[in-house]
Amino acid sequence: MNSNRIGVGLIGVGRHGARYAQHLVHDLPMASLQAVCRRHPEQGFQFPGADSVKVYGEAQALIADPSVDAIVVVTPPLHSLEICRLAVQARKPLLVEKPLATTATDARTMVALAYDAGIPFMTAQTLRFDKTIQQMKRFQSSLGRSLELDAVFQIEIRKTAPDHVAGYGKRGALLEIGVHMLDLVRFLTGEEVQAVRCTMDHIPPIAPERMASIHLTTIGGTICRIEITRVVGERAGRAMWVGSQGRVEADWMRRRICVKMSSGEQTADIDIPPSLTVLDTLSAFLQAVNDGTPMPITGEDGCRAVEIAEACYQSAQLGGAPVVVDRRSPFERTHGREPAEQ
Repeated sequence: MNSNRIGVGLIGVGRHGARYAQHLVHDLPMASLQAVCRRHPEQGFQFPGADSVKVYGEAQALIADPSVDAIVVVTPPLHSLEICRLAVQARKPLLVEKPLATTATDARTMVALAYDAGIPFMTAQTLRFDKTIQQMKRFQSSLGRSLELDAVFQIEIRKTAPDHVAGYGKRGALLEIGVHMLDLVRFLTGEEVQAVRCTMDHIPPIAPERMASIHLTTIGGTICRIEITRVVGERAGRAMWVGSQGRVEADWMRRRICVKMSSGEQTADIDIPPSLTVLDTLSAFLQAVNDGTPMPITGEDGCRAVEIAEACYQSAQLGGAPVVVDRRSPFERTHGREPAEQ
């Protein structure tokens, strides 16, 4: 590593990648942004405080750079598998923005590649670092048995580059933003998803969906209803989690939580401070790399979310019929067996 700082290579410096660059340059003393990769390297990297950062046009060249110790990937997920292969071959830790891949098959392959090589691999499911979501998670034990989880996630319609749809495997809102909600089910309840039913306004690959209505059940019996929509207007993100002993209502856009317990003895209406989820994600990744500890959000976590999304697409193609989610580990599905202890 470079002078006790972790040399980072950032692949993808578009609108979202620029957020990562900002934090890597200004907010993370343990990191040193050494190189970036972008589609048009001739445009350079005009970023305050990052005059010495190298600019590459190919991911392979950035990954091979000896000053780069760890890789951060903020590209459309169509490219994730090949970048993962290159990073694993170079034996460099890897952080990949969600969704991990466009298909469950690619996501499983990525997990198996990293595991086989013993390479640290984290998925940037950034919503897990939202302070409202984390506060909601803290009430898990107080709620008793998890019964129901209702969530709504709306995000604005925005103009995208002509090849944006191809970068997501011709899939839309569910894979792009809804994958946050699919991961949220597992994160909050601690339960794997057993079966899904889903309907959409459009069925990929004919057209990317802008709306998806999802009904999930977990192995623990939690019934989950999720609405994903691209809208004209403001974003919205809220959830209500009901247990046998009470419920928690959260709005992470307005940073508010309301808790009501069945006994009537405990109620709370909590204001939550702002979150810097990308910064917290990067910090957690770099700390794990530095300390040699397990990643707080694994590649398998990212793979599970993509697998649930794929089951939703299958259900939508079947007119909303139930689809069972394979609960075997990604490693077992790729290798036909569970891994031996390392």
